[in-house]
Amino acid sequence: MNITEILARRLVIGLATLLFVSILVFVGTEILPGDVANAILGRGATPELVAQVRERLGLDEPLVVRYWVWLTRTLTGDLGASLANGADISTEIARRGMNTVILSVSTALVAVPLAVTLGLVAATRPGGRIDRLISGTSLALISFPDFLVAVALVTLFAVKLGWLPAIASIRPSYEFLDWVRILILPVTALVFTILAHMVRMTRSAVLNVLSSPAIEMAILKGVPRRRLLVRHALPNAFGPIINVIALNLAYLVSGVVVIETLFNFPGLGRYMVEAVTNRDVPIVQACAMIFCSVYVLLNLAADILSIIANPRVRYPK
Repeated sequence: MNITEILARRLVIGLATLLFVSILVFVGTEILPGDVANAILGRGATPELVAQVRERLGLDEPLVVRYWVWLTRTLTGDLGASLANGADISTEIARRGMNTVILSVSTALVAVPLAVTLGLVAATRPGGRIDRLISGTSLALISFPDFLVAVALVTLFAVKLGWLPAIASIRPSYEFLDWVRILILPVTALVFTILAHMVRMTRSAVLNVLSSPAIEMAILKGVPRRRLLVRHALPNAFGPIINVIALNLAYLVSGVVVIETLFNFPGLGRYMVEAVTNRDVPIVQACAMIFCSVYVLLNLAADILSIIANPRVRYPK
């Protein structure tokens, strides 16, 4: 197969995965304990009133019919209304989703260049003090969960030192510097969560390229080490580096849920947690589908980018 056929095959697999994920999301929310109608009306509702609400919401239809109606509406952008207050879910997701995008993009802008730089620095002198320091620190960061890192940061910088706010509340009147001050702790917690894997993979990929015969020949020809790393080793190591970066950015999908809840950040993660608490099923379904879709698409992007970065695939025999 040529590269076009390979990419088309990966795209078909990605779409099939999204369809399977939609089934899991819908069935998973449907089997949650409790009844939606009873949750809306409260404990004192009569059976007749419960039956009317179930009929109005379409809950008396077969599971397959409800799934098809939900899927077609979701594909057209109609996410329905909240069961708790009747608010339009699409509007609320657009507003909160922008906050989550800002948080995720800010994390990526800090984590990706820092990880690649640290990985290159560690690979320049393998086994040296700097390499051991970077490798040991990254290994230690892998051992700490994101919520523990967030709690430690809040305890130090918000409670003890009082430098930064512990609650990441957002107001329309906030200016750029206000946003920066609010995002420092959440972004730092997420950076620590995804940084270690990218640093270790960058170091490993660059060292693997440096041991190749072509690089050894360049060393014998007297090519300066900095030029060797930047212009020869790093481009040839882009495949695995891009792959691990995309996978760790996909991990942000689960990381933002925890961090947004801990910092009370008004994003999609906190929105979904609040909906789970209130058993607001349409919101849970919409947010879960968005998170799962982003995760699948980023994994698909990592797969496609690794294929494009591989010369043996780009130039098949």
